[in-house]
Amino acid sequence: MDLVYIAMSADVVHQGHINIIKKGSEYGSVIIGLLTDEAIASYKRLPLLSYSDREKIFSEFKGVDKVVPQTTLDYTENLEMYKPKYVIHGDDWKTGVQRNIREKVIAQLSQWGGELIEIPYTDSISCTQLERDTRKRLTTPDIRRGKLKKLLKFRDYVTVCEASNGLSGLIVEETSVTDPETGSLREFDAMWISSLCDSTFKGKPDTELVDLTSRLRTIDEIIEVTSKPIILDGDTGGKVEHFTYNVRTLERLGVSAIIIEDKTGSKKNSLFGTEVEQTLDDPHDFAEKILAGKRSQITDDFMIFARIEALIAGRSVEEALSRAEIYVNEGKADGICIHSKEKDGSEIKDFLSKFKKQFPTIPVIVIPTTYNQFTDEELCGWGADIIIYANHLLRSAYPAMKNTVEMMLEKHRSLEASEKYCIPIKQVLNIIPGER
Repeated sequence: MDLVYIAMSADVVHQGHINIIKKGSEYGSVIIGLLTDEAIASYKRLPLLSYSDREKIFSEFKGVDKVVPQTTLDYTENLEMYKPKYVIHGDDWKTGVQRNIREKVIAQLSQWGGELIEIPYTDSISCTQLERDTRKRLTTPDIRRGKLKKLLKFRDYVTVCEASNGLSGLIVEETSVTDPETGSLREFDAMWISSLCDSTFKGKPDTELVDLTSRLRTIDEIIEVTSKPIILDGDTGGKVEHFTYNVRTLERLGVSAIIIEDKTGSKKNSLFGTEVEQTLDDPHDFAEKILAGKRSQITDDFMIFARIEALIAGRSVEEALSRAEIYVNEGKADGICIHSKEKDGSEIKDFLSKFKKQFPTIPVIVIPTTYNQFTDEELCGWGADIIIYANHLLRSAYPAMKNTVEMMLEKHRSLEASEKYCIPIKQVLNIIPGER
């Protein structure tokens, strides 16, 4: 029989997939090229089900004779291996991220007289909506907690955006843009719950005045309506005995990671730099705190990152590197967060270059609030694994709200403010799922 090759990634199977397989079986013996977890993660969110689970599902489908891994979006390797007579695909890949892949498939098939058969896309089905609905239903704490480690395994870098309440969490969860060059969708991979933003939205100073009990309510708000992994700003981590207890609490909720900073005493925001006193903790004492947190963990998924404040306090890159070595070797930290308020990014670049030579597999977080001229790709090229945009929703919300209030006061009515600064009320009603 002629060989028929069909590439699949979906872990939410619908009628459209069944139609393609049924059509393929009419032409010959069907081989499913099942995209691996790494291949899917290269262009969209992590799959809901692992490769092994999806392989079992597709192997049971009527009309499927064989399931093989496809390790990239590119079909080249598998087509060369099996030289199928036919490749079958929906006609939806003529535009978007896969349009170039389609052209390569056509060129490759022509080498041995193969043929691409395209069947109409099932318009009545929204794969994106099906996936979103299923993802939210299946996002248990255990599944959510492990997502960050998987992303670090499959991605060159992970991007993270601040979320400070349920609404901002939904914005980070749902917002995506299309890359004009590749046609691929870009979205943030994870959420950052910042102590600065959490405190500011509550009208409180960022001095650890808002305690963990209050912050847990914020986490719960966000977890309830989203599915992406969460990284928590843990300030200094507090007392060791409190930190170990809090680690287990965060694990239980499904939080993926906490970042604690190596300062002590009354908290001063890092972006004040040397304008205020920044008291660094003894590195060996701080390593003991990290180690106590690691020993208290119940699961292997939860991660503790050590945030190094040496550069913030005006110390050298060499001291920052020395502290990093202690935190990794003595504290068994899962990763390092290196922070700087300098605008040229040179000390961050220097740190990353030297640290990665010694610890190439340890993930490093950067927070480019001040050196924001560099792209994700540039920071990744320096050695950054996680890039956190830490406070931009707060900073954009404040002027928008203030301008609206000022205009209503000036005009003695809301007409002008509504037209200039506000979305229509009907759009507000459609923001929240299940509003109607």
